Amino acid sequence: MNITVIGTGYVGLVSGVCFAEFGFDVTCVDNNLAKVESLKKGEVPIYEPGLDKLMKKNMVAGRLGFSSSTKDSVKDADIIFIAVGTPSKEDGSANLDYVYLAVAELAGSVNPNTVLVIKSTVPVGTTKSVKKFLQDRGVEIDVAFNPEFLKEGAAIDDFMHPDRVILGVESKKAKKVLSQVYRPLYVFNVPIVFTNLETAELSKYSSNAFLAMKVTFINEIANLCEVCGADVNDVALAMGLDKRIGDKFLLAGPGYGGSCFPKDTSALADFAKDFGVNMNLVEETISSNDKRRAKMVKKILSACDGEVKGKDISVLGVTFKANTDDMRDSPSIEIIQALQEAGANIKVYDPSFSQQAKRIFNNVSWEKNPYECCNDADVVLILTDWSEFRALNLKELRKRVKNPLLIDLRNIYSVDEVRASGFSYCSVGRVFCK
Repeated sequence: MNITVIGTGYVGLVSGVCFAEFGFDVTCVDNNLAKVESLKKGEVPIYEPGLDKLMKKNMVAGRLGFSSSTKDSVKDADIIFIAVGTPSKEDGSANLDYVYLAVAELAGSVNPNTVLVIKSTVPVGTTKSVKKFLQDRGVEIDVAFNPEFLKEGAAIDDFMHPDRVILGVESKKAKKVLSQVYRPLYVFNVPIVFTNLETAELSKYSSNAFLAMKVTFINEIANLCEVCGADVNDVALAMGLDKRIGDKFLLAGPGYGGSCFPKDTSALADFAKDFGVNMNLVEETISSNDKRRAKMVKKILSACDGEVKGKDISVLGVTFKANTDDMRDSPSIEIIQALQEAGANIKVYDPSFSQQAKRIFNNVSWEKNPYECCNDADVVLILTDWSEFRALNLKELRKRVKNPLLIDLRNIYSVDEVRASGFSYCSVGRVFCK
């Protein structure tokens, strides 16, 4: 079976590589010529653990190739996946321009026996609109929807061992072809759920909105903990042991960011209005998360006795989460820029050495490791929960700083171990320990 994946962003590239690992012949297409040439050399443009090795392995095996020509890449495809971006517009709605551009490009060359699958996250009704778009151009092919549920930093495992696969189809042919594509997962007893197009489209938004609400809920509980004397980590543990709730996404912190939660919650709230439905919980989630970064800035200022002007703040981690170089909607952006506006001097260490971050931040010193970053610091500020920050030698760190203040917005450490190392400790949802 020949598979073509249009779009070599995060979802497209990971999907293409993993389909090749399943044993299919895969061509990944992108209209960015420089990016395609880089991919042909085996250069991975994103930070995703294990992706570079898996990509090179399948290129050497002859199962994976890259092209800048949609026309040449779709004519012999048995199935085409569209995995282009659907970023938010200024009004919060999903921008579908890249989806329809991809569909328009393939319309003149696609084989009538091909099944076209939308993998990009799109509002309810989009897949049917794509089919109508093709029909208006005289193209009659089966169109399906297959949402992705990939976590950045664990995307390969999520693809190869998913919790579920959701497939929105309208025909027996599309169901048969997609069954063949995901047949390699049957050995792991992965639930393969076939449903209609609208249900599949909504399942993606519903999942991300619910997870975003869990993040926001525990952050609001953290606010309460700080004034009533409770410990948010222990509250989250008690909640998570309830199987009806589960322990995932109950980590208090600076708020959610990334490529999915911000845009998907906004898009869900927006297109629901087209159906006459108000998503009040989702809208409150968005509002609460938007306010979270400013609250974290106030927390930092309060821990510094209200003044950071002229102080050297060493920031550990700036990506929106660990194991990625993705800076999209990262809480660190607003937090660092607010601290700079307040007069702080910023040094940064992030294990991804994110080029995105270097383009975003001005007047920042970039360091090679966490210990060098913390030399002569007035404040050590943890913004991302990278694994290598979990076992820092705090006593060594204490020797390097000017002022022993550790502000941990990811609650990586226990209060006792930080205090034993000689630091004052400010975390989230716990009492500030001086």
